[in-house]
Amino acid sequence: MSDSLETRLAAVRRRIALACERAGRSPDEVALLAVSKTFPPQALRQAAELGIRRFGESRMQEIRQKDSELASLKPEWVLIGHLQTNKAKDAARLVHEVQSLDRWSLAEALDGRLQAEGRTIDVLVQVKTSPEPSKFGLEPAELAGFLERLQGLHTMRVKGLMTMAVNSPDESAVRACFRSLRELRDRMQAQGHAGLQRLSMGMSGDFEWAIQEGATEVRIGSAIFGSRQYPD
Repeated sequence: MSDSLETRLAAVRRRIALACERAGRSPDEVALLAVSKTFPPQALRQAAELGIRRFGESRMQEIRQKDSELASLKPEWVLIGHLQTNKAKDAARLVHEVQSLDRWSLAEALDGRLQAEGRTIDVLVQVKTSPEPSKFGLEPAELAGFLERLQGLHTMRVKGLMTMAVNSPDESAVRACFRSLRELRDRMQAQGHAGLQRLSMGMSGDFEWAIQEGATEVRIGSAIFGSRQYPD
């Protein structure tokens, strides 16, 4: 079988279905977000021909560049990377969803820019479940207060939580990150935040573990698009 984007995408979907089967879940419960960061516009065109509309990106500069080249496709950009407050203007104009909302200063900046654009968007709150200093996210203990404050901002619909697990081959350590996010979401729902339905967790190397721990969306890049070539 040829190693094409089409065959890789089909293989990922099969793996999602099998992981759901092992977890006693329906594949309809787990959405696939194609993470297109660093991949060229042509790769996104190919994915769009296969029915992909939502693309995960980490940097606003890359979204701006790709949006201008792919305007005819009308892609839905999902920001999954750390967003600097001074980039909120571009995010409010171009992005359909932000999965990396992790601090109040960013929420305020986004709210003001979204009001100016006359837009509302879905957001996920990024929570830090890994001990690694390189990982962004709100501390779990701060989530309840943060959600309360967000209720006063009407330009953003808070739909759930997102996390990045520890970068480790240790299945138990990775799954612990995912499990802690699910348990945190459940506690928040019990406290009245019923809208927190979504859990975005799991990437190419660990998404099957994430599905077993309750992920409702997995963020897959290289397993669909191939190996990344990072600039020097």
